[in-house]
Amino acid sequence: MPTSGPNRILDDFAKLLTDAAGAAQGVRREVEQAFRAQAERLLNSMEVVQREEFEAVREIAIRARAENKALAARLEALEARLSEKTDGEAGEGASEAASKGRAKK
Repeated sequence: MPTSGPNRILDDFAKLLTDAAGAAQGVRREVEQAFRAQAERLLNSMEVVQREEFEAVREIAIRARAENKALAARLEALEARLSEKTDGEAGEGASEAASKGRAKK
């Protein structure tokens, strides 16, 4: 039994609104894509770094800073050991020279 009268009009109106909503969503998606493409072109022309690239370089810098601190601490420890060794040898040399000086007298 075909729908007639006010029910048919309401069904057609509901279908029209559903189609219009679908078309509006399609237009919205196209506008968003066009806007994103234009914004990306603008940012590329301004040589602005993308977030992913920034985060990658930031991580590299953090690792490099930590490595620099570790190497600085290692260098400091090696210099301290070298200084102790040099001071110890100088002390032994001075006492040997003093004992040789006493032996000559």
